[in-house]
Amino acid sequence: MSVDRTLHHFPLDPASRQARLALGEKRLAFDEAVVRYWEQPKDFAALNPSGLTPVLVERSGGEPVTVCEARAILEHLEREYPEHDLLGSEPGDRAEARRLMQWFDRKFDNEVNAYLLHEKLEKRLLKMGAPDLYAMRQGRDALRLHLVYLEKLLLARDWLAGRRLSLADFAGAAHISVLDYFGDIPWRDFPGVKTWYMKVKSRPAFRPLLTDRWPGLAPASHYDDLDF
Repeated sequence: MSVDRTLHHFPLDPASRQARLALGEKRLAFDEAVVRYWEQPKDFAALNPSGLTPVLVERSGGEPVTVCEARAILEHLEREYPEHDLLGSEPGDRAEARRLMQWFDRKFDNEVNAYLLHEKLEKRLLKMGAPDLYAMRQGRDALRLHLVYLEKLLLARDWLAGRRLSLADFAGAAHISVLDYFGDIPWRDFPGVKTWYMKVKSRPAFRPLLTDRWPGLAPASHYDDLDF
């Protein structure tokens, strides 16, 4: 039975990007509905009362299935569409992938995005005034620490969680790609992370993200360059 899918998302939201990457890697067709979540649209709140993106709605003849927010969507896709496994077959591989997904969605988000994306993106969308330079410096300092950690991981691994591509790579690439949109990644200082990101960036599932643009927020000149 065919399944109609709609992903309600915001293009520059790392969580939304994780869902888009997983859907693309699993070769699952879907329609997109862009959500201006900061305006708290009532129709979107009816789907997810938290008001957070992304939300996946699947219809296959009966009642639609609504899956709210990235982690639930990723687990849903792994369970329902196992043909393109993105967590790994071994318990240790799955555990490490999930650990790194949590790392990005909690630690990285709290220590880096809460400063850089808040100042450069959220304040612009919410019309909260100019970025705070001290907060941006805090975010950039934390970003470097995280990149040092990723560089160490990638010295011993082909991909973030081990020998094969996993949801950990999509979590990392989703967060890093939004920062790269704003030109905040010091690529020259982290060659291992750059090589890894180029591999992820070159995958067909990633190509739609490279076309993302938001009015008034132009990307860095290298953002959509595969050989930057």
